[in-house]
Amino acid sequence: MDILAQVLDRVRLGGTLLFHFELGHPWHLELPARPYALFHYLSQGSATLALDQGEQIQMSEGDFVVITRGEPHVFYSDRRAKPLRIMDIDRTSARLGVVRHGTGAKPLSTMICGNFTVSRPLFGSVMELLPPVLLLKRTTDAVWLEAILRRMVSESALERPGQRVALSRLTEVLFVEVLRSWIASLSPGQGGWLGAISDPHIGPALKLIHENPERPWTLSDLGHRVGLGRSVFSARFTKLVGQSMHRYVIERRMAEAAFLLETSDEPIARIASRVGYETPAAFSKLFNRYHSLSPGRYRAARQSSGDARQAAIPEQAAD
Repeated sequence: MDILAQVLDRVRLGGTLLFHFELGHPWHLELPARPYALFHYLSQGSATLALDQGEQIQMSEGDFVVITRGEPHVFYSDRRAKPLRIMDIDRTSARLGVVRHGTGAKPLSTMICGNFTVSRPLFGSVMELLPPVLLLKRTTDAVWLEAILRRMVSESALERPGQRVALSRLTEVLFVEVLRSWIASLSPGQGGWLGAISDPHIGPALKLIHENPERPWTLSDLGHRVGLGRSVFSARFTKLVGQSMHRYVIERRMAEAAFLLETSDEPIARIASRVGYETPAAFSKLFNRYHSLSPGRYRAARQSSGDARQAAIPEQAAD
């Protein structure tokens, strides 16, 4: 099992391009807080990124940044310039909007902005593991980034059948590549379970847990399977994943149960058994503790919200 692929397949990852900025010095952009991640690709020129808490990042041509928590932020070549406030960031049109700002004087900068969305917040832990600001500097082996973004820009430029789907799929590929680059840059103990995937001992243990969350895993059992003693395995798992094996197994079970409740009509008793609980009562008590809803109410709430999303699709497509 590819753990990352499984998780991303279940979160309903989406997104699209929102704006293409053409900026002439001096310029200053303000972007509001959003309930999703925003990404920016500086295809030409330079810029300063500043966040509310005072952090500033100098960006140069080819840099790619993700504001993973959707915090308000600004970009500028000169902060004294009158800011352009981008308020209508939730665009109903799939067509890429070109926004020109500044005096038109050199140096010129161009920047592409878009979003990453997660429709199943329960699995949003992928986003939570990322730093608030994820910066990928331009490297000689980052040809994939420019290729994907160029394709997204060309796809957005002309309205064609299937445009929304194409942009959403390209965004998914972009996000996977961003995750791969970030994971490759991590040091041991960073990135929670995402970073631990590549560990020769903890990675296989995570795979076993994801493949069989219903099993009564113990430290001795998993440690033996991956070639480590109980105490060494326990310490290594907690250090790299950021939580104990026992807690990770429970969270994995609760995530799997929530997914099954949302996407299937299986009886709750059957789902309880599939995630390792002998009685529906024991399962329901723990599920309620994690999700603040009983399994039945969770299913009703999530499935009704899914129906509402489906009902909105024809209206959006008609824009």
